This record gives sequence, C-alpha cells and structure tokens, in this order.
Amino acid sequence: MHFNALTLLLVQLIVIVGVSRLIGRGARWLGQPLVIAEVVAGIALGPSLLGWVAPGVMGTLFPASSMPALTMLSQVGLVLFMFLIGLELDPRMLKGRGHSSVAISHTSIIVPFALGAAAGALWFYRSLSDPSVPFSSFVLFMGVSMSITAFPVLARILTERGLLQSKVGTVAIACAAVDDVTAWCLLAFVVSIVRASDLAHAALTTVFALLYIGFVLVVLKPFLARLGARVASREGLTQNVVAGTLVLLLASAWVTELIGIHALFGAFLFGAVIPKEGGLAEALAEKLEDIAVVLLLPVFFAFSGLRTQIGLLNSVEAWVTCGVIILLAVVGKFGGSAVAARLTGMRWREAGAVGVLMNTRGLMELIVLNIGLDLGVISPQLFTMMVIMALVTTFMTTPLLQWFYPTEELAKDRFAPVVSLEPGPAPYSVLMCVSHGQAGPGMASVARALVGGEKAQLHALHLVPPERAPLVLAAEKSAPSEGALAPLMGRAEKLGLAVRPLSFVSTEPATDIVRTAQARRADLVLLGWHKPLFSQTVLGGTVHEVMEAANGTVGVLVDRGLTDVKRVLVPFIGSPHDRAALGLARRMMRQAGAEVTVLHVTSDLGGTGARAQVEELFPAEEGGVRLKVVRHEAPDEAALEEARNGYDLIVVGLGAKWGLEDRLFGLQRERIVRDAPGSLLVVRHPEPATVAEVATEDTSDAERALPVRS
Repeated sequence: MHFNALTLLLVQLIVIVGVSRLIGRGARWLGQPLVIAEVVAGIALGPSLLGWVAPGVMGTLFPASSMPALTMLSQVGLVLFMFLIGLELDPRMLKGRGHSSVAISHTSIIVPFALGAAAGALWFYRSLSDPSVPFSSFVLFMGVSMSITAFPVLARILTERGLLQSKVGTVAIACAAVDDVTAWCLLAFVVSIVRASDLAHAALTTVFALLYIGFVLVVLKPFLARLGARVASREGLTQNVVAGTLVLLLASAWVTELIGIHALFGAFLFGAVIPKEGGLAEALAEKLEDIAVVLLLPVFFAFSGLRTQIGLLNSVEAWVTCGVIILLAVVGKFGGSAVAARLTGMRWREAGAVGVLMNTRGLMELIVLNIGLDLGVISPQLFTMMVIMALVTTFMTTPLLQWFYPTEELAKDRFAPVVSLEPGPAPYSVLMCVSHGQAGPGMASVARALVGGEKAQLHALHLVPPERAPLVLAAEKSAPSEGALAPLMGRAEKLGLAVRPLSFVSTEPATDIVRTAQARRADLVLLGWHKPLFSQTVLGGTVHEVMEAANGTVGVLVDRGLTDVKRVLVPFIGSPHDRAALGLARRMMRQAGAEVTVLHVTSDLGGTGARAQVEELFPAEEGGVRLKVVRHEAPDEAALEEARNGYDLIVVGLGAKWGLEDRLFGLQRERIVRDAPGSLLVVRHPEPATVAEVATEDTSDAERALPVRS
C-alpha cells in the first residue's frame, strides 16, 4: 500500500497515539506511570518487536523516508514539553527544605556522575564507543546520563500515591527540582563541549549561555511577572497572550540552539521563569498540555523506539554490560540519595523512600540519550542499553516505594472522620463535589436552601487528575481564590455559609468521593454535572459509580443559573427515591421557606395513595406543601408541563417513570433533563426505605408537623 507524505504521517500518528493509550491502560492497572507505557509502545513499534515480527508492516508504516518529518515533529513536541516542565518547577517547593534538598540532590548527582564517568573511562569507552568520539566528551556524557532524575514522572508518582504533601514527598520533589536544574546545566555544558571544535569555543559557548541566563532572569522574568499580574486582574488568558508567549518560547529555544547548548534548555528555562502566582502558568499549561502530552510526546517515544534495537544485545557479554549499567545507576542514585537523606536527619525508611524516588529516570533520561545519539557521542548499542536502564529504574519505583513507605497511614489521615465533641445530634452534613468551577455556585445555593441558618457541616471536594496535579495543587495552595473551588467558595461567602475546601489527587474519583463522604459522615453527596463526551445521560460514568457505591443519599445537580430556591417542584410516584427527593424538599421548606409543590402523576385521579404517603411525610397543621394530582400516560411529560410554571428547582427521584436510570453508559437523552426550563436535582436513595425511616431523619416530631394542602 502506497501513502503520500501527509497520509502516511496521519496514519503514523493514529497508530502511535492509539498503541500508547492502549498499553497505558495496562500500565495503570499495574500501578505504573503512563510514561512506562509510552516507552514500551515506542519500542514495540520499532525494530525490537514490530520489525522482528512483521518487518514488512514496519517498513510500510515507518519507512526511512518518513523519519525526517517524525524527527521534527518529535522535537517540536519536546520543546513544548520542556516548557511545561519548566512551568511545573516552582521555587516555593524549596521553602523550608533548602538545605536538605540541596545536600541530597547534589549528592544524588555527584555519586552517580562519578560512577558513570569512571565506568565510561575504564570500560565503556574501549568496548562501546566509536574511536572518533573524544574521550572527554564520552566520559562527561556518561556521567550526566547516569545522574538524571525524571522530575515530571516523580511528581506524578507522588501525586498519584498521595505523597506530595508528606515529608518524603516534599523532600523528594524539592530534590528533583534542584536535580533537574543542575543536571540540565551540566548537560548544556557537555553539549557545548561536544559541539565546540576546541576549548576556546567551548568557553565562549559557556559565556554566551551564562549571559543569556542573566538576560532571562534580569529582563524577561520581570516582564513575565507583569504579564502574569495583568492576566490575573484583567482580561485573562487571551489568544494574543498565548501567541506572544509561544513566540517568546520559540525564540528562547532558538537562541539556546544558536548558542550551542540545545533548544530544549531554552524552552525549559523560559518555562521556569514564568510566574507561578496569578494563574498564568496554570492557564498556559491547560492550553498546551493535552496537545503536547497526548499527541506530540508519543511521537518522540515512537521515534526513540525506532532507534532502540534490542537485537543489538546479541551476546552474553552485552547483556552483562547492560546489567552493570543498571546496577551502577541504581547504586549511584538510590545509594547516594538514601545515605544523604539519612545524614540530614531522616529515618532509614524515609531515606530509602527518597532514594527510590530519586532513582526514577523515565522520560528525562530518554531525552538526554537521544541528544547523545544525535551528537554521535554514544553508539546505537549503548543507547539501547541505557534505554533499558531507564525503563528498569522507572518500573521499579512504584513497587519499591510501596515496600519502603506504605501509604496506609497517609490514607487514614486523608479520610479521617470529622468527630463532633458537642452533645446532641450530629449537624446535617453535605459533601459538594466540584469537577469544574461552573458547577460550584449552584451547589452553594442548594446547600443554603437545605441548611438555612442552622449549624451544618459543609465540605467542598475537588479531585485533581494526576497528569496536572503538581501545577494545579501548587496554584491552589498559593492562590485558593483562583482554583476550581473558587466560584463555590465565593457564592458560599455571600450566602453566609461556612464551607471547608478539600483538594487532592485521585486516579479513582468515584471511590475517593464515596470514601470522603463516609469519613465526613455526609447526609447528602451533591455532584455537579457537565455533558459527557460520548453519553447523553447525566447518570453515567463517575456519577453512576458513586450512586452504586454510596451508602447515603446522592443528588446530581443540573444547574441552569440557580441563585435562590423559592419554588420547588417534586414529581412524585412513591418510590424510595421519590420519598428521598421529598425529604430534601421538606428540608428546603423548613430551612429556607421554599414553596413546595408535589406533583403526583397517576391513572387514578383520586390520588389517595399519594396523598396518604405525602401526609405521612408532612402531617397536617397550618400552611404546608401543595399536592397536585394529574392523570397522564407519560410521567416525565407531565412533570415537564408543570415545570414550565416558573419553578426554581425540580427535585426528582431516580426512576424509569421519569426517564432517569443510573447506568455506566447511556446513549439515550433524558428528556426531563434536556427540556426542563429550570435547574434540576436528581436524587437517589441507596436502599428502599419505609416512609417512617425517611420522615424521622434528623428531625423531631414537632419539626415534622407540616401540613398538606391541595
């Protein structure tokens, strides 16, 4: 089959992204970071697997003529990715950890650097290097390649394991930050020596590099700080700001490439000096991360895989050499970091965990190795050995970390229940789960209607996806008013509600929502909703999983500008979910003075069954709830007709009668959700309950004595 250049590139991208994500599912199941899957996917598409199993397919899919296009695309992806790494590098990580972080990180560079350089000088240069490669260049490069720590992979492992705020996590992330900067400066120096024709040119390159770093810190950094302040206070991140930032990024990469220290250093440096306050860094990352990480970065992995030829290790001696490289890498990085951490006062278990984390190499190692291969410093055989070393040291991180530093105690701390020391019944508790800022204000309005002025426990939960955790958590910590919870907290403050915010990283959002609800003893779990990608139902995906696992009432809010709850409609047939919905409406009437209309749709116009159930929930006295009985063949249509009479909120129980059934997947539209003119609260009760059980929850007999009128 013959493809033109564009068609071939599109097919290559489809295969690369698809295989990476497919293998990524397996890596997640094994508890490994996604980078492992992407590296394995790249190797699988190269001569080591695809070229061995089906050489014809590989020749058609990745012909030699297509390599220049893939090379350039992968380099653009790396420039964007190194910019993102610079964005995640926050100097505030060193606060309070400066001395120990610098000591551990420098030890974790010096020891493996010395071991790598010594092994390169005494063994690898003679057996694995091209004689034309200068001895000093090879030895220095071996030292640098052994001393790399993958800051982005380390950050994601820490966030996925919930260790980012622990003592081990803060020390490790600070060490990795110092390590990254130091290692990249060393690499820039080594590259300048390799590219320079003599020592004079190398010295000149170093001087130009230092001058450019000074220019960025003295001139560019203050300008970016002013830009960040303007973005935060005025129009936000406009396309002009993004365009200007990208131009400066590309210019920085171009300057460092021109100087002779590689374009990636310029991209990293520019990202590092962008201010982390004000939301500029987070907004830029949100704009660029998906296209860089999901589309372009796998191209780099595939390109690296095409250059990795495991078949070159075709002898016992070659595999022994590969084993020695892995051993030296582990001893140097793990041993140096662990001993240094112990000497700074950490316990052996904590020091061992820091050593394991600092031994993570992953993507950063691949970037360095590709630079070495492009410069001709290392041979394809040594490149393959070093790629295997990067894979092994990254793969061992998660299981060794679990062994050295189990997270059970950390989980207990995270989900520790809130215990009230005051006598009497526990206050009403609501857990509001916010995935994006737009869902928050409506939840605050619902919470205000439910609790009124009484003492209550209100919690706002925001779960952060692992891929963006370091930047998002750092931004939320420095500026809580700018995160996803900010709109909810702002509305709650205006309504006089005391809400406790809670954010952490989650790879299993439904499970963590249920655990947090149990720990906080939530009477109601309130979920926001936004249109799913493939499904038409509000009750699929994570919402379905929470409803299935929760042992309390769950409400899903479809917010259409809800600000005040004055008129409430409750469609009612009599299911346990309907009674739970009616119980919430009763609270709104009692706490906020809302006018409640119960709409009973039936074939029996007498409605005696509905009246009896509602009167049990609302015993007759002065004033009360309005009961409206209608006959209709389609309950959801009847509810929609009544909803057009100007209700602020429709509180509806889950059920097929209303066209609402919780399911993991759903392709049908739920008409009551789609066509309701006002906001909607879908309620699910976990188990069938008697009317008496619903009526008695958190109310006294006197408080329940509310009348019904029709």
